[in-house]
Amino acid sequence: MSGANGSGPHAPSEYPPPVDSVKEFIKRELDPEDELIEVGVAIVGGGTAGLACANRLLQLLGDDAELMEQLGEVPVAVIEKAKTCGGHIMSGAVMRPDPLLELFPDMTREDWRQEHFAFGEVKKESIYALPNGKVKLPVPVFAVPNFKNHGNEVVSVSAMARFQQVKAEEGGAYILTETSATQLIVEDGRVVGVRSGDKGRGKDGEPLGNFEPGTDIKARVTVLAEGCWGHLTGAAIKEFDLADGREPQVWELGVKEVWKVPKPLDRVIHTLGPWPLKVSSKYGQVGGTWLYPMKEEKTGDDLVSIGFVVDLDYADATTSVHDLLQQFKLHPLVKGILEGGERVAWSAKALPGGGYWSMPKLSMPGAVLVGDAGGMVDAAALKGVHHCIKSGILAAEAIYKSLKGTESLESYEQAVEESSIGQELYQVRNVRQPLQKGFVRGAPLSGASIMSKGKVPRGRLEWHRGDAVPMFVGKTKDSYPKPDGKYIFDKLSSVYISGNSTRDDAPNHIRVHKRVPREIAEAWTWMCPAGVYEIPEDAPETGPVDVIVNYTNCVQCGAITAKGGRLTPPEGGDGPLYRIT
Repeated sequence: MSGANGSGPHAPSEYPPPVDSVKEFIKRELDPEDELIEVGVAIVGGGTAGLACANRLLQLLGDDAELMEQLGEVPVAVIEKAKTCGGHIMSGAVMRPDPLLELFPDMTREDWRQEHFAFGEVKKESIYALPNGKVKLPVPVFAVPNFKNHGNEVVSVSAMARFQQVKAEEGGAYILTETSATQLIVEDGRVVGVRSGDKGRGKDGEPLGNFEPGTDIKARVTVLAEGCWGHLTGAAIKEFDLADGREPQVWELGVKEVWKVPKPLDRVIHTLGPWPLKVSSKYGQVGGTWLYPMKEEKTGDDLVSIGFVVDLDYADATTSVHDLLQQFKLHPLVKGILEGGERVAWSAKALPGGGYWSMPKLSMPGAVLVGDAGGMVDAAALKGVHHCIKSGILAAEAIYKSLKGTESLESYEQAVEESSIGQELYQVRNVRQPLQKGFVRGAPLSGASIMSKGKVPRGRLEWHRGDAVPMFVGKTKDSYPKPDGKYIFDKLSSVYISGNSTRDDAPNHIRVHKRVPREIAEAWTWMCPAGVYEIPEDAPETGPVDVIVNYTNCVQCGAITAKGGRLTPPEGGDGPLYRIT
């Protein structure tokens, strides 16, 4: 592969983002006592993992009045950058129910549906291989056991987070929504809190009339629950060498729509492709799809969750997950399900796909990582929600013991390893790596690993970083359908229905090189589901080009971090407002 100064092909890693995580995102001392907020435990991120941690910790503190009093007026604070908890998160999602039943033992699954975040137990399921855009070939569920979902629950993680927020507030949590955590505060080798971001700055960082400076939030324990590659998590991993000896993390991007349909879908459906992806290893495309039924108890509406997930280590710069989803909807299998319906929601989110070998060390002095921040996703089964909830529970129990002085925070790591999280991720530890050689070459070994529950192959298979793959401008784009605004949609109309409300004069929160080889610019332009990146019309067809960054379109999916850029926090309250994703 040629270097950054040679002729192509070029990899995004040759053009790293202009950012130094440790220098920019770690603050070395707390402000004076009279200028900060002091809390017991600070949880950064109001998603499924962070709120599970908050709720479990408050349950424990509810039975320990002495410790609750010691933690002060704010025993638990949750810091969430979206307008409401869950506003920036999405998942398929078919959830294994046990961890949520454990967290709220007085609730039944019927209670979940009455709270409008759960939509029914999976009683039927089908898997299809799609050799082309017209044919579907049934695949027995026993042949792909990682896609067995009988008895699981279809949920909306954004709605679940709002439910968890209410429960946490009832338990005594202080929820700071519309608040970005911009720096991790580290004193004498220990995390002692976080700093919230400024509000009311202009495009060039100048304070506007409504300017409010950020505040140091001092905490006895900090929980990083930022989801997929949070910027504080990334800084902590570097500061404390948490990824030492681990495989590099790899990422996937999922784009999802929710449709209201006239005829209910009676089963969960997954497809294995290869269509509409390219089979050739030259393109490096691996991914899959889902169709999930959702019955809304309140309105009686029949909904369908439909989505497409693609590994972000592909080589064809014109790979666009959003457009692949639109193409997928043209298959007769899908058209028969969505026909006569209307799209009511859209969302996009990156997810960690490295699994067991890529998980960083989960604790450091004064802080822990939970959920997607710790890489706890079974990408082989498209499952992570139950791991997020379980990790939050285990983190809360370890934090409680550390506050009591009976155990250290490191006990959390052993608890994760011995739990369903460690056991399930270990069984699929070598499933996805073979697919980095392409679908055809990698599928047999990947299948053997699934069927043997990790016994084959032995050892530890390596990952290569997704941004290290040289890019080329290929032909994937040639098959994308043109939007009609009724069934096939463009990116900007999709961003509109996401509830995105980033103000036009907000500071830019995206870091990329503004002048890169054409193939890198093409990769960013096609990859982004929100149309953030553009190439000027008069740019040359080859060689370096300028990149226009429309950062106010950004829906905080995080995919750019996997392909050569860096997403940093926007001003609190900016970004999408997902409701049923």
